[in-house]
Amino acid sequence: MPFAESMMSTLRSNKVIMLNKSKRFRKTLGGYDKQRKTEYNFPKATPEHLEQLRQKLKKENQILWGKVISVSLLCLGSLLWIFWS
Repeated sequence: MPFAESMMSTLRSNKVIMLNKSKRFRKTLGGYDKQRKTEYNFPKATPEHLEQLRQKLKKENQILWGKVISVSLLCLGSLLWIFWS
């Protein structure tokens, strides 16, 4: 049964590798700490500024979708022209 022995060997080596990683990452600085709280300094935004930003993003999205649709139609048209000919 060389297949079973090879499988057991692979499982043992994978287990050793995973144990090494768990020891390595055990003492990292991740997680939640109740004593230390991150402070963010967000800029103040007026409703007028937010509306301008909204309009600008909508216009950029419309331009992007126009480009995507036009390139898609161009590709589809060229494929149809190639196969139709």
